[in-house]
Amino acid sequence: MFVVAFLYSCVGHAGASGYIAAMTLFGLAPAVVKPTALALNIIVATIASWQFRRAGHFSWRLFWPLALSSVPFAFLGGWLDLPTRAFKIVVGLVLLSSAARFLLDPPAESAAKPPTLPVSFGVGAGLGLLSGLTGTGGGIFLTPLGIFLRWDGTKTIAAVSAVFILVNSGAGLIGNVLKTRSFPGVLPNLAAAAVAGGLAGSYLGSSRLPPKAIKRLLAVVLAIAGFKLIFA
Repeated sequence: MFVVAFLYSCVGHAGASGYIAAMTLFGLAPAVVKPTALALNIIVATIASWQFRRAGHFSWRLFWPLALSSVPFAFLGGWLDLPTRAFKIVVGLVLLSSAARFLLDPPAESAAKPPTLPVSFGVGAGLGLLSGLTGTGGGIFLTPLGIFLRWDGTKTIAAVSAVFILVNSGAGLIGNVLKTRSFPGVLPNLAAAAVAGGLAGSYLGSSRLPPKAIKRLLAVVLAIAGFKLIFA
């Protein structure tokens, strides 16, 4: 959990796909895995949001329309249990193709081209639903999309993704708990490692690593998430 939290928080993510892969590998029940991953996401995303915002990378203008439209759909996705095998494979392949692009030819930093409000609302709703359905915070989809479309600089996109993950993980967890009427009992045993990894990784990502290094690390994160969706 420390390694997952460290790696993901370097790029403004919270690690849900990595936690899911690790917990599945060690035989935890699916009913435990999803809410535990979302709860750990909330913890690490809170740390990453604080670190990236403190370093001056957060953009409220980019964040608010994405978050406003995503939260109700993340709640809905947390309530539902729809992902089929084909759905997961398609999403996994998209993430793997994004990983290959970031690894082989990472997009260069350029002038920001923020999305229009209708685009932001539409993207937010779609990513919110995806985040709730897959048990992630949605940043795994938002970050590569924002960088490819040059909505802002890499670290700003990472900062927005961290807060986006925080609000959507919270909505997804509430939806899941209201449906299942239970909360993961294994969380306290995993939280300490996630906190330590999140503190170290988000500090490096927000204050030390150059944008190109963050994009390379993002490729690794996307590859882990893609393989998890395809082969889990």
